[in-house]
Amino acid sequence: MSVLIIVFLTAVIALFSGVFEQGKFARYIGILGLIIALYVSFLPECAFFEKYRHMYEYTANTALFTKISIVTTLLLFFLGGFAFSNHRSHQSELYALMLFALCGGIVLFGFQNLVTLFLGVEILSIPLYVMAGANKTDLRSNEASIKYFLMGAFATGFLLFGIAFIYGSTGSFDLYKIQDFGVKNPKDVMFILGVLLILCALAFKVALAPFHMWSPDVYAGSPSLITAFMASVVKISGFFALFRLMTIGFGGVTEQWINVFGVFLIITLLLANVMGLAQTNAKRMLAYSSVSHAGYIGLVFFGMTSLSTYNLAFYLFAYALSTVGVFMCLIYVEKLKRETSFGAFKGLAKSEPLLATVAAISMLSMAGVPLTAGFMGKFALFSQAMNSKHGVFLVLVAVLGSAVSIAYYLRLIISMFFFKDSTFKSSEKVTLTYNIVAVFVIASIIALGVFPDLFARQFGL
Repeated sequence: MSVLIIVFLTAVIALFSGVFEQGKFARYIGILGLIIALYVSFLPECAFFEKYRHMYEYTANTALFTKISIVTTLLLFFLGGFAFSNHRSHQSELYALMLFALCGGIVLFGFQNLVTLFLGVEILSIPLYVMAGANKTDLRSNEASIKYFLMGAFATGFLLFGIAFIYGSTGSFDLYKIQDFGVKNPKDVMFILGVLLILCALAFKVALAPFHMWSPDVYAGSPSLITAFMASVVKISGFFALFRLMTIGFGGVTEQWINVFGVFLIITLLLANVMGLAQTNAKRMLAYSSVSHAGYIGLVFFGMTSLSTYNLAFYLFAYALSTVGVFMCLIYVEKLKRETSFGAFKGLAKSEPLLATVAAISMLSMAGVPLTAGFMGKFALFSQAMNSKHGVFLVLVAVLGSAVSIAYYLRLIISMFFFKDSTFKSSEKVTLTYNIVAVFVIASIIALGVFPDLFARQFGL
């Protein structure tokens, strides 16, 4: 909770910097606050917060996912100076809202109670509805905001309905008491109905098909840095919340929901990758790519072992790094060309070789090409899933999806590298901060692909 309070206070200070017309400092305030929060996340939890443990438990897993989300948010803040240069008037609000959303994510990493889960989901979601519509003069951004808000409210209804059913059958909001009830009453109809409703609500949050319909329009309409935040930090938060809830709270009735979840994964992996092939816009393609990754990550629920949480963390961190790498390239192109079609990237490698390289390596990592972090992440999850009842079939579908995904990633790589003439004549070059982030992302993806144990050492495991 120390980390949560630091991030919250940083968000408040960043917000008030805009009130006093010092919004240009909001990014630096955010970066400083996040660095302090990252340092504190390596320290033992303050004894003062022990009394709140029944609501929020700061375990080793909570600390691990908190660190990953803070590092990812830090990288996005470093890109913010260039990405938000046309949002001068309300920069402080955007940075503050990103930090408030991160607060919601941190709550989801340690919730011990269904009420805390609901609060975490709402604290995470409400800033996103506002940020999606940050480009006030762009109709697509307005559409993204209203569509996300309406469908998010609908999903919240499912979540509350499910929580009501769970409370009605168990008489408790506590995860461990709910688990005990599930073990003793695995056939309770009201309880199972509650489990399925909550599963559907959280499937919406992580964009699992068939609850992914909002994702392409919202990703395409939102400012690119906000889209990167949704695709990385929000996905990390949503998936660990889903993992924690289904393995602890609903672990006693796994047989009742695991097959439904398996059907969601099959639909996600097939639909998202086929739809990704049909896209002509890089941003929409990355939206479907994000949906497909929800399918790969979902394999963590099959053939679970003591290493499952670690495998989930590794994959999410590898995916978050790749997302930052691709989106930093997309932000640059969108800024210069005012569009994100595949054609807009033609010849980028001629004028900005480092930027094109980080995007290419990131997409190869997403596709699961060997010697990248994405390959090691997929290998761990696929190996684990093979040991489950229907795991072989699910892994076959996932491998097929990965093979299809290479095709649409390659289209963007070909656009950047295999055109003789560069269409980038602008004098606006990439900033030093951008180049530093690009080098960090490339080094991290390759280092984790070759030496995956580095992940455990860096995050204090």
